[in-house]
Amino acid sequence: MAITAAMVKELREMTGAGMMDAKKALTETDGDQEAAIDWLRTKGLAKAAKKSGRTAAEGLVAVKVEGGKGVAVEVNSETDFVGKNADFQKMVAGIANVALTVSDVDALNAAELNGKPVSAVITDAIATIGENMSLRRMASVEGDVVASYIHNPATDGMGNIGVLVALKGGDEAFGKQVAMHIAAAAPQSLSEADLDPAVVEKEKNVQIEIARESGKPEQVIEKMIVGRMKKFMAEVTLLGQNFVINPDLTVEAAAKEAGAEIVGYVRMQVGEGIEKKSEDFAAEVAKAAQG
Repeated sequence: MAITAAMVKELREMTGAGMMDAKKALTETDGDQEAAIDWLRTKGLAKAAKKSGRTAAEGLVAVKVEGGKGVAVEVNSETDFVGKNADFQKMVAGIANVALTVSDVDALNAAELNGKPVSAVITDAIATIGENMSLRRMASVEGDVVASYIHNPATDGMGNIGVLVALKGGDEAFGKQVAMHIAAAAPQSLSEADLDPAVVEKEKNVQIEIARESGKPEQVIEKMIVGRMKKFMAEVTLLGQNFVINPDLTVEAAAKEAGAEIVGYVRMQVGEGIEKKSEDFAAEVAKAAQG
C-alpha cells in the first residue's frame, strides 16, 4: 500500500512520533494506522505524545563558533535536571554543530543528525529520557571576529545563558569582554536604530504621563522627555550602555579604543518568555490523590 504524506501527518499528530518513525511504522504495518500506533508503542516512540502538552521551560543554550560564524540554539526540557544529563548534552552539542550549516530553526529541525532529522532525534530523546523537549530557536551572527560566552555553564559550550558577539576588526579577547557585558546587562538592541519602535513609543508615553503629573508647562515637559529618552536609550542599547569592564566608557567608545566595530550580537537565555505553570506542593498532592 502506498504511504501518503497525509497518512504520515495523521499518525504523527496521534502519537507525537517523528516524521521518519511514523513513515516507517506505516510501511511496516502496510498503512494500518492502529497497527502502526502499536508498532510505535513497542519501539517506545509513541511516549512522546503523552508528554507533548507539558511545559518545557528548562534545558540548555549551546553556542558554537566556526570561522566568522557563530550560532546559538536553545533546546528545552521540563526540568533543569535533564540539562545535567550527558545524553541530553551530547544531543544539544550535535544540534549546535548542525546549526552552523543552516539558516533558521525550521531548516535545523529538518537537517540530518546521526542519520535522522533533528526533529526525530529529539522525539527519540523524549521517549528515552522521559520528558517533553523541544528545539525552540536558533540565531546566528557573522563577522571578522566572532566571540562567545556561556554564563553558568553546564558543560563546555552550553549553559543557562549563551552570548555571541560579531566584530568588524578588533580581536577575540575584546569580543569576549563584550559578550560578558551582554550576559550581565541584557541590552534590548544593538543601537537606537535597531530598537523596536513600539518599545520606544511605549516608554515615551509613560515618561510623558509621569512628567505631566509634575504640573509643569508643556514646553518644559518636552525638554524633560528629550533628556529622559536619552537616558532610556543609554540603558537599553548595547552601544549606549556603560561598559561593565570600564564604566567610564560606553560600549561604543570602548569598541573604538579597541579598534573594533560591533556589528551584531545574540543573547539567549533558557526559558525566557515561556510562561511556567506552578503549583504548590499541597495542591500537587491533592491533585494526585484525586487521580
